[in-house]
Amino acid sequence: MGFRIKKQRVYELLFMACILVPYFNIYEATFFTWSVVVLITLRKKYSLTIVKQLACFSAILLIAFIVCLFDFPKPFDFAKDIAYMLKPILGLLIGYQLCKEYFDNPFIIILRTGIVLAVFHMLNIAYAFTFLHIRDMPTLRMHTGYFSDFEVYAIIILIFRKQLGLEISYKKVKLFLPLLIFSTALYLARSNFIQFAILYVAMKGYFVADRRSLTILALSVIILGGGYTAIYYSNPSRTRGAEAFFYKIKNAPKEAFKTHVNKYNWKDLNDNYRSYETIMTYKQVTDEGPATIAFGKGLGSKTDLRTKMWLQTSFMRFIPFLHNGFTTVFLKSGLAGVILLLVSILLLFKNKPFDNSVITNINLIIVGTGVYLFVSYWVFLGFYFIVDTKAVIFGFLVRYRENIARAVTNRMQ
Repeated sequence: MGFRIKKQRVYELLFMACILVPYFNIYEATFFTWSVVVLITLRKKYSLTIVKQLACFSAILLIAFIVCLFDFPKPFDFAKDIAYMLKPILGLLIGYQLCKEYFDNPFIIILRTGIVLAVFHMLNIAYAFTFLHIRDMPTLRMHTGYFSDFEVYAIIILIFRKQLGLEISYKKVKLFLPLLIFSTALYLARSNFIQFAILYVAMKGYFVADRRSLTILALSVIILGGGYTAIYYSNPSRTRGAEAFFYKIKNAPKEAFKTHVNKYNWKDLNDNYRSYETIMTYKQVTDEGPATIAFGKGLGSKTDLRTKMWLQTSFMRFIPFLHNGFTTVFLKSGLAGVILLLVSILLLFKNKPFDNSVITNINLIIVGTGVYLFVSYWVFLGFYFIVDTKAVIFGFLVRYRENIARAVTNRMQ
């Protein structure tokens, strides 16, 4: 028993390391850490559920690899794209391989990791506010982080702890939940608020098509519509304090869907940059003919923005990855890749029912993740984003669900 406990702690630390390292926004460190962990935790057997996901992302990478053989990309661009497009595969394997059968309750590992992230984030904000004298939202987010999907999952797990079989004292809940909520709110990320709403609705079972669910969803749409209308007509400031966040909410519906952006108008370009990326990529891929539309431009390909743009750390004109995950896959692997990406999302909605309440609620989280991925891929690359950890969480949940099902089946025999 002593050996098992010691081994569990090792896997917990490996899991925590794999979640924490992407937050430093150095993909070389993430790729190295994730690759090493995958190699040292390889399994002999994998379930059909995880194999299907791995097959989708492997096929997207394979298409991009085959296409690039006809174009001879620069070695550095080729290697960089392989590393980036391997990220979902590595994440799925890490989550699946690190969730062991003898863990007391894997959800506590997610919770502990979320708490560490929240504490780190709060200390980072305190440092930026006190010593760097940062007061405006864009600069604060640049120094302390743009979003944290992982902390939202930790919040959901705490709120629905009873349904998920997580045993934790109410005293700890009163301490941890406000910390996680406050930390997540301070990212000022629209996507995190959307993520929480989707996962919460999913855990309530409102994505199941019945009269009650449709009524609640309709009321939610009305309430959200009313809130957005109030924000829109309040005409919030682009740069002033909390108003800047509301300005981003006001601009959200058209930011990623606008069909024309004037690159010579800095406000239009800044507000609708995601749309501009998509427009330029679509034009450049479709201009090369049906074969490129079907299979993309391959590894090492880039979108020409036609003008140099300041993107986080430097001015760039040619970019290999975009904010939009669907458009990025379209650039690398064409419509074939986009279809595979959609299949990988739709597979999340096909969960085999099992007579166990914890499995039922894990299925609800996975369904909520599937719904949220449509948003996540559209605005922030989804599983492909360098600081994203949802692939690890999904692999972890799949394995935990299988462990429970196996344990229940064994007891019944």
